[in-house]
Amino acid sequence: MTAQTEQRVRHRRKALKRRAVIAGVAAFGITGAAVVTSSLLSPAGAAASWPTAKGSKAVSSTIKVSGTYDGRLTKFYGSGALGDSGQEEGQDPVFQLADGAVLKNVIIGTPAADGVHCLGSCTLQNVWWLDVGEDAATFRGKSSSAVYKVHGGGARNADDKVLQFNGAGKLVVTKFQVERFGKLVRTCGNCSTQYKRTVIVNDVDVTAPGDSIVGINSNYGDTAALRKIRVHGDGAKKIKTCTRFQGNSSGKEPKELGTGPDGTSCRFSASDITYQ
Repeated sequence: MTAQTEQRVRHRRKALKRRAVIAGVAAFGITGAAVVTSSLLSPAGAAASWPTAKGSKAVSSTIKVSGTYDGRLTKFYGSGALGDSGQEEGQDPVFQLADGAVLKNVIIGTPAADGVHCLGSCTLQNVWWLDVGEDAATFRGKSSSAVYKVHGGGARNADDKVLQFNGAGKLVVTKFQVERFGKLVRTCGNCSTQYKRTVIVNDVDVTAPGDSIVGINSNYGDTAALRKIRVHGDGAKKIKTCTRFQGNSSGKEPKELGTGPDGTSCRFSASDITYQ
């Protein structure tokens, strides 16, 4: 089976699983905002409760944000062109943030399309993804001085990446939680334009199953610092901490070089990761 075929199979399985959950929720008579906090959707060992949506809104075309957008805990979900729940690359986002924009107090429901795109420096504050589509958020700024901040909030059910770092600059993730995921943060392994990228992950809760917390390209000078990472439900320690790749700009699948702290690219110590 080719890698492309395996990926399509995973996507089909995820779609079927999502439909089963939705059907189960409907069977219990749960609709609207109540879906957000239903125990049917919360795994054992989750770090904290998730917010209750205060209303919901269908989004058929990308909401473009400059300045500050306060969603007041409304649940936004894709419809029309944003409503297919696919994993294909190149989808449009629910929100697109201009350089310097702030998005806060938002719940992104299902379908989630490609979540949030930041075109430059941005802040995502108390943003929650119930079921990650292609990616939860993608950071695309081209300046080495760009800073992307993800503070609070959380994401669930990411078939692959949660936070996709395609651009240049620094990504800082604090007080975030992630459950059932592939990679929490991944610097782009095969973008046509590559940059040196800095990742800081601090005071974060990670709940199994998952693949890795951070993936970076050591050959482009990427660095990742991990502090106060709490891993839940992973007694066998299967979730990788910081994985180093040989990135490229040709579109080929990056080669994995190693995982764990090395003092250069992956900057943390064993005491920075606790298992609960």
